[in-house]
Amino acid sequence: MSKGRTSAIFAIAIGAFLFLPSVRAQQADPQASADSQSQDQTPDPLKRQLSDKEKFKQQKELKQELHGIYKKWVDEDVHWIITDQELKAFKSLSNDEERDSFIEAFWQRRNPNPDSPENEFREEHYRRIAYANEHFAAGKPGWKTDRGHIYIAFGPPDSKDEHPSGGMYDRPMEEGGGQTSTYPFEVWHYRYLEGIGENIDIEFVDTCMCGDYHMTIDRSEKDALLHVPGAGATLYEQMGMAKQADRFKGGLENLGTGPMSSQQQSKEFDRLELYAKLQAPPPVKFKDLEAFISDHKLLTGPVFPFEVRTDYVKVTDDTVLVPITLQIKNRDITFQTKEGVSKGVVNILGRVSTITDHVVYTFEDPVEVEQPQELLAKTLDTSELYWKAIPLRPGRYRVDIVIKDVNNPDHVGMWAQGITVPKYDDDRLSASSLILADKMERVPSKQIGTGNFIISNTFIRPRVSAGPMDPVTFHRDQKLNFWMQVYNLGIDEKSKQNSATITYQIIDVASNKALLDTQEDSRKMSANSDQLTVEKSLPLASLQPGKYMVKVLVNDSVSRQEIAQSAPFTVD
Repeated sequence: MSKGRTSAIFAIAIGAFLFLPSVRAQQADPQASADSQSQDQTPDPLKRQLSDKEKFKQQKELKQELHGIYKKWVDEDVHWIITDQELKAFKSLSNDEERDSFIEAFWQRRNPNPDSPENEFREEHYRRIAYANEHFAAGKPGWKTDRGHIYIAFGPPDSKDEHPSGGMYDRPMEEGGGQTSTYPFEVWHYRYLEGIGENIDIEFVDTCMCGDYHMTIDRSEKDALLHVPGAGATLYEQMGMAKQADRFKGGLENLGTGPMSSQQQSKEFDRLELYAKLQAPPPVKFKDLEAFISDHKLLTGPVFPFEVRTDYVKVTDDTVLVPITLQIKNRDITFQTKEGVSKGVVNILGRVSTITDHVVYTFEDPVEVEQPQELLAKTLDTSELYWKAIPLRPGRYRVDIVIKDVNNPDHVGMWAQGITVPKYDDDRLSASSLILADKMERVPSKQIGTGNFIISNTFIRPRVSAGPMDPVTFHRDQKLNFWMQVYNLGIDEKSKQNSATITYQIIDVASNKALLDTQEDSRKMSANSDQLTVEKSLPLASLQPGKYMVKVLVNDSVSRQEIAQSAPFTVD
């Protein structure tokens, strides 16, 4: 909690204590009125100015309201994750029983899996505090340091550039070039931070040489020779095109004149904006929907039902694409007709957060449905799909989604669920989600990897079920399309080829018999690659109405590993 915020809350509490309105009975006769006016001129003892001793006493009593374990909990344990609203509510509680209930609800609200007896959010939060205390302490607990703050708020960086002893440093050209000596410093790199941007570098400098690294937006601050005349010259200073004194002409950084100095000056406001964003939560477009994520009890109107599907596709060794698909039935949307056109609008707000309640991704979009009035009745039997693909690192997350019917403001729907983004190890045969789709086709090269429902070079529109274990539904006049990627196939050292058998099965759930059982050699699909994509389309006209299962088995004869993925579906 910042010092300013603590002072502001303290001032509000003192102001509320001092504001004691006086109550006077109204007098009917003139004499009483005069007496009242005379009394009004008498100083009110409750409004007199307090002495310094009395003020100190009041402050001491107010601080003692939170004591012992509760003071430690609010001042240390949840210092970086408690919101202003929660802090205000906690300080307004009057007894320890209420505080215990608040703390229990606080952790439960952040539990990525509310049905689990263990709270992974709380466990991970305290693990990060312990890590910060062990690795970042410097005359004060590690969680209080800037590195501890960033670690707890954003998690471990994707990479670090560490210079624990400082020493000689070749400046990059954007810092002026040349060579100098530095204080100890670190640069933490994050590939992506939602609400902040991509490729974020956060620099910490230990100017006191005491282990207390502080976050800085001035890259010249690590220069130990900055104020030493004639030392640590930049490239232009070495060439006689600039003087060291030129560095101190004001501005955010004292980098000096260099080949890219004009570009760096124009980016100073960007660096200030980045610093501000690191201290603030990501902006929210649909602010009214944000409140529903924080408090489910606000859902008082008719429930707005919708279905959600999540899938997982490997992008890099440490990044997984998580496509989230929403299905909203048109029959549940409120339409308004004007000039012969019926229109429905649904606002969607989604938030992905870590188990320490750090928001890593938000998405906000409206979904609009327009139909001629005479065709609206037929439209009500169909559904709208919304798709958002999110890059995430492996780990546990919580996904919260709220939708709102714009034409019926009380019609709001909520979906919240914990997800586990898998880690695809290099030495283990693995696969993406098995996606069943009603439409699948290749896209032009210019659309590869971009656009809705596009994964790699394929447009694939998933079918969405009512629940994660429920089957999706197809009609007999449709095709069953299924898609899956296989990772880490073994490569034979002699032939430099993979060697795996891919088996496809369609199983009748009622009889447990395979109605389709075919095999394919991986070498015919992508012989020299450790990754391949399975794409199949099957007509359903020959299947009778009922419940079925798609099963894909991969047997790798090189690595001697096998995996299987399956997905249920029904035919009507």
